[in-house]
Amino acid sequence: MRVQFKIDGGLAYFPGLSKPRVIDSADMPAAEADRLRQLIADASFFQQPAAARALPKGAADHQQYTITIEDGRRRRTVRLSDPISDPKLHALVEYLRDQTAPPGGAA
Repeated sequence: MRVQFKIDGGLAYFPGLSKPRVIDSADMPAAEADRLRQLIADASFFQQPAAARALPKGAADHQQYTITIEDGRRRRTVRLSDPISDPKLHALVEYLRDQTAPPGGAA
């Protein structure tokens, strides 16, 4: 399973530094790959709409997330924005943020 995760927007957003980060379950320890698969299943990712909702006016400082998951023949891209009301989607985004954070903790 291959996951591409991109964060846009927010208070300290620099478009030139925002590039997608990739997680490949084949490169992860088995327990982490299983956890990733479970989070994706719990969030019903492949059944989510492509775009969750439009950003409200004045929401320029909200972060937006683009997640593309390829699993065998399935491929889905979902765009979300803060605040994420679905706790299972929120858990998936937090996990992806943690997994793709550069060393030193800066996002």
